[in-house]
Amino acid sequence: MGIRLLNMISSVKQFHKLHSILTRNHSDVPKGHFAVYVGETEKKRYVVPIAYLNQASFQELLLKAEEEFGFQHPMGGLTLPCNENAFFHVTSQLNSL
Repeated sequence: MGIRLLNMISSVKQFHKLHSILTRNHSDVPKGHFAVYVGETEKKRYVVPIAYLNQASFQELLLKAEEEFGFQHPMGGLTLPCNENAFFHVTSQLNSL
């Protein structure tokens, strides 16, 4: 009985820890946007509109991310394997549409 209670307490603590990480990461992302991490060595976080997901140039970045990371992204969020200049180039073209 005591071991089962300790396992339940441990599970609840893990749930609360995960919940706090998820809410902390998503609390500053406005509705209709999502966060991505960009950079070759030092990853920086950017918030972009969901509408980018429909654009071919952004989908190319997503395919590169899938090829490199699969579903195991090192930052815990969507990581794009490109340098910031390439990311800025793609997003600036999308912003001008």
